[in-house]
Amino acid sequence: MTKQKLYYGKDIEVMFNSEVCTHSGFCVKGLPGVFDLSKRPWINPDANTAEAIARQIDTCPSGALTYRRLDGEYSTQKEG
Repeated sequence: MTKQKLYYGKDIEVMFNSEVCTHSGFCVKGLPGVFDLSKRPWINPDANTAEAIARQIDTCPSGALTYRRLDGEYSTQKEG
């Protein structure tokens, strides 16, 4: 059973799989307003644009973060 959690935003949904995460910190360093370990929930998909969040998630080396665009733009999800 995977430990995947879904965070709903108005323009993007962010999925996080804690079993895959290698804690590289790319997300937290890249968009600290969206990915904030001191807050609960730690991911706020409405704290930046869907485009900026998607670009940051695309840099996740482990693939623990994926997304689905809800704003009509192209969606990508890493397979895994």
